[in-house]
Amino acid sequence: MTEITAASEAAIRRDLIDVALGRRPADLLMRVGRLLDTNSALWREDVEIAILQGRIAYVGPRGTFPGTATETVEKPGLAAVPGLGEVHKHIESSHVTPEYEAALVIPRGNTWTCEASHEFSNVVPDRTLDFWLAPRRAGSPLKIFPLPGSAVPPTAWEHGAHLDGVDQTRFLGESLMTAGLDEVMDWPAVRDRDNPAHPRLWSMIEATWNARAVVEGHAAGIRDLPNINAFAASGISSDHEAWTAEEAFDKLQSGLFVEIRIHTGPEIVAGLLERGLKDWSQVALATDDRPAQEVLATGATDRNVRMAIDAGLPPETAIQLATINPARHMRLTPWVGSLAPGRFADIVLLSDVERFEIAEVWADGRHASTGKQYLLDVPRIDWPDWARQTVNIGRALGAEDFAIPAAEGRETMQAAVIRPFHWTDDFLTFELPVENGQVQRDATRNITKFAIVDRYSGTASVSKMFWLGCGPRDPDTALCCSMAHDKHNIWCAGSSDAAMALAVNTCAEMNGGWVLVHRGEVSATVSYEIAGLMTARPAEALAADMAALYAAGEKVDWMFEESYHPRWAPGFPERLAFATLTCSPWRWNLVAPSEHAPEGFVQVQTGETHPVVW
Repeated sequence: MTEITAASEAAIRRDLIDVALGRRPADLLMRVGRLLDTNSALWREDVEIAILQGRIAYVGPRGTFPGTATETVEKPGLAAVPGLGEVHKHIESSHVTPEYEAALVIPRGNTWTCEASHEFSNVVPDRTLDFWLAPRRAGSPLKIFPLPGSAVPPTAWEHGAHLDGVDQTRFLGESLMTAGLDEVMDWPAVRDRDNPAHPRLWSMIEATWNARAVVEGHAAGIRDLPNINAFAASGISSDHEAWTAEEAFDKLQSGLFVEIRIHTGPEIVAGLLERGLKDWSQVALATDDRPAQEVLATGATDRNVRMAIDAGLPPETAIQLATINPARHMRLTPWVGSLAPGRFADIVLLSDVERFEIAEVWADGRHASTGKQYLLDVPRIDWPDWARQTVNIGRALGAEDFAIPAAEGRETMQAAVIRPFHWTDDFLTFELPVENGQVQRDATRNITKFAIVDRYSGTASVSKMFWLGCGPRDPDTALCCSMAHDKHNIWCAGSSDAAMALAVNTCAEMNGGWVLVHRGEVSATVSYEIAGLMTARPAEALAADMAALYAAGEKVDWMFEESYHPRWAPGFPERLAFATLTCSPWRWNLVAPSEHAPEGFVQVQTGETHPVVW
């Protein structure tokens, strides 16, 4: 159980030949009641599978295997399907490190993941492969195929971590498990030759093609046919951002590989069926972002498959959308996607196919789970300082770092204001009061203060402005987190500058995570000590901490105002972690201060800046 190399492949496949021909014994012979051949979407009855060193050597009807096996396992009442795969997922958004991700998702059928790494890559860019391949090298049965981040930095107007074509060439040359380039998100930079990020992105795309690898896409907000056609013409291969069946169908017909997420899945699957889609080979199911506590409650890739079945797909097709289809798209079929010779012996045994109920999972030919119980040891990884020491603000912050000074002699100031998921061309403008020389929030109009703290450069840089309908109304209260898609500086929303300083300083002392300050006291914390994004603990421990955070959050009076995003809801504003995105279709947003945008308020498609108050 190591990473895939050319030398190891040559060795194991010669041994598999010998087993298939009966010239040497298999380690295990598994007999199952039926087996789904995902290459044809047909069931094979009463099948036996011969396994050597975690790989499949032979598949055929019972009694046809010409050799012997050290062990035989009979599973006559169960149906075998391949281990499920993630065509596009940020393991960082599970918020557990990848060795604990394996224990979380393997009992739910997920045995391989294409890791979209721009989250971790924005934090520790030069260690991208070291991080994602470490668990496999330590014995984890989860196959992680890294895709280094294209969005590093997410836009030309953000500074810090930087990856380009030279880095991508190195990543692709270092490991056969590097599957391609993580989702290209900055469509204006790809499209517009005068965008400062244009050369960097195209150098990464070219380097990926040079290695015959896959360029993944992110076409959020691209719904008109000219831009859909232009996106497909660029050579970017896929999109996981379709929100409607019409949009998904248009993108399919333009040649894009469509990756359907859970929150729009029922509508899209049903809509594609209504439109008469016959060939589903250009479609897969994607998780993208799903926190560990949600996986524990509702499932991982298995949940996606059940969604597709419930939306009207035959189980065989739904299973293809999470096995062979993503494997073909990501050019991984020699290893995953089907129960066929040469592939990893990742076998999901179902007790009920129609309901996709998982009885057991075998990974690398080992019995990995029964029901939801993970049976294998989680490898102990002593993550080094480069993974742990990633918060460098430079000094303790004070209330003055979050103050917004007013012009001398003014009693009010005009302020630029946005709301979460502000996708319109223009920002809002409010007149706000001035007290003691500082521009003030206005809770009566649901206006709070929002800040981004640079956690990388050690310069104690803070950008701050006013946001609408998203922060605490209670006095001396603040919420902050070091997970701030996609740059992952620390964001903070608060009702007082002192509370914001306390929250951010506490977060820095923890090396990342969530901090809630309520009425001047820290009331809840959740540690993300690895890269400020994840914790090296079991998912159940993280879920307990998140439950305590939510419980503390229920005691806070949160402002709320409708936004343009259908997933923005009242209560604890967890999705503020996504409101700092700067990819399309975002326009005006707050980023960390830079030479280009000293106050951090920038139109991320054009680079235009504007004062936060005037």
